[in-house]
Amino acid sequence: MPPSDETALLGQEARQRDPEQTRREILDVATTAFAEKGLSGARVDEIAARTRTTKRMIYYYFGSKDGLYAAVIARAYGGIRDAERRLQLDALPPMEAMRRLVEGTFDHHHANPTFVRLVSVENIEEARHIRASAAIAQRNAEVVSTVRELLERGEREGCFRPGVDALDLHILINGASFHRVSNRHTLGAIFGRDLQDPAVARAQREMLVQAVLAYLRPA
Repeated sequence: MPPSDETALLGQEARQRDPEQTRREILDVATTAFAEKGLSGARVDEIAARTRTTKRMIYYYFGSKDGLYAAVIARAYGGIRDAERRLQLDALPPMEAMRRLVEGTFDHHHANPTFVRLVSVENIEEARHIRASAAIAQRNAEVVSTVRELLERGEREGCFRPGVDALDLHILINGASFHRVSNRHTLGAIFGRDLQDPAVARAQREMLVQAVLAYLRPA
């Protein structure tokens, strides 16, 4: 069958389905596959077999395996950025807003180990898909702007000390939240502590909150 005819048939099949639902189903399965096996290990054939679609339909929607992976990464980062927006930090006093930001960041990582694995995979890929996507970069720049505005508001109100770099603070908050999830198996094997245990998570969450607030307090 000529490529133009095949594309037309795929387009007709796509229109007969709910396109957004089909995309979501593909992305859900692909997210698990890429998180478990990485970009090189995941197979589009396997992803298609676990969805109600075909390999050719996946390429119709996403263009290529790399295109599918880039869409998975974009959605994963979009998830944490959306969660941050829902915190409505502007409506809270600076200290309470910072507490909520730290707690929200910690909770998102704790509840979404797949996100942590995907970020690890993209670091193995040297962030080449993120570098190629202005949309991903723009969405992720939001959080640094949010932290910067919160720091400036807290400084004006005398809650936070001056001179704190927003990106450095973002790295501090995300670093602790990320590390305890990305390294939970090795930490558990070495130290015998289950970092998924709710009591352990609550204690570490509060420790991170107090560490950040203590760092920000004026001298």
